[in-house]
Amino acid sequence: MSLRNSFLLLLITATFFSCDKKRVFDEYKSVGSAWHKDSTVTFNLSDLDSTKRYNLFLNIRDNNNYKFNNLFLIVALETPSGFTKVDTLEYQMAEPDGTLLGNGFSDIKESKLFYKENVRFRGNYKVHISQVVRESGKVPGVEALEGITEVGLRIEKKE
Repeated sequence: MSLRNSFLLLLITATFFSCDKKRVFDEYKSVGSAWHKDSTVTFNLSDLDSTKRYNLFLNIRDNNNYKFNNLFLIVALETPSGFTKVDTLEYQMAEPDGTLLGNGFSDIKESKLFYKENVRFRGNYKVHISQVVRESGKVPGVEALEGITEVGLRIEKKE
């Protein structure tokens, strides 16, 4: 390997690791080839430093089988006392022409979606995520949402 290639590899590695200094939690769960409307993805959060504040993100891995432009989610943040704050969220997942948004070099894309900012944790929390996508003009939700393969939660230290 040439000196130039070695330097480039070192630079890429340093950039990758330095960009992730804020991460305190980053976990994915598979939903198979289709995310069923009755399937809730849950993340158990261990004790995080109660003197710090955090930003929360939802990470979605999808592929070309995802046929919608948007993604609708119900996200519940459950406190140690059992109090639950529920949010209904909408995210754009594709361009109007159907091209998936997100990062990735293959047909699998990863989207880092903003969820909450400036959160302080006191104790062990749980985050529950469900999909509630509906087709236009139809009341029942999509039974099995194809194209979503993994759902993740990322927590970063607020700077």
